Amino acid sequence: MDELFKGRHFDREIIVLCVRWYLRYKLSFRDLVEMMAERGLSVAHTTIMRWIQRYVPEFEKRWNRFARQAGRSWRVDETYVKIKGRWTYLYRAVDKEGKTVDFLLRAKRDVAAAKAFFRRAFRGQDRLPHKITLDGYQASHRAAKEVLDEHSAGNQCEIRSSKYLNNLIEQDHRSIKLRLGPMLGFKRLRRAATTIAGIELMHRVRKAQFKLGTLGIKNKTAPEIWNAVLSA
Repeated sequence: MDELFKGRHFDREIIVLCVRWYLRYKLSFRDLVEMMAERGLSVAHTTIMRWIQRYVPEFEKRWNRFARQAGRSWRVDETYVKIKGRWTYLYRAVDKEGKTVDFLLRAKRDVAAAKAFFRRAFRGQDRLPHKITLDGYQASHRAAKEVLDEHSAGNQCEIRSSKYLNNLIEQDHRSIKLRLGPMLGFKRLRRAATTIAGIELMHRVRKAQFKLGTLGIKNKTAPEIWNAVLSA
């Protein structure tokens, strides 16, 4: 893991702590600056911003080595994220137990965006779902069908609409939106996507979606768990 933090002025423990806390809790960059100052550390808020963009993709990659597959009955929906004054669309899916399947931020809500999401989700899970529950938006239904048709077993998956069943994914959106709210908006789609990926990672960690038994981390603290995962 040392090569990941090579050349950084601050210890890796401080970098991981700031990234974790920013993604998990309703803290601003300046809140973290003050909290680090209480520890005798002078960290600029722009430095923490750079850490988020630099390390989230690497943290996500290393955690994903231990990811559990989600179930095969999916609830799929989109929610809204404002970037530079414009609404963009966060496609998300959970299984029937509420475990995160996948997510994708796109500038538009259309068939192409939905197809990109389904292809990513199928590839990430390495298998097709048995059921996909959607709202009534027809572009999503068309996208799901067309992407399933690209697979020989795609006709075995049921696509259905159910507002009641999709309450689960709508409730799950709230955990993400509650963290996004205090961030005061984004200026660029790519930076927003990276930050959201980090928030989704923390959400999955909280939902115990990783198989960590081989790391010997039972009864360990969060910093110890993170150190074990990143070092593995």
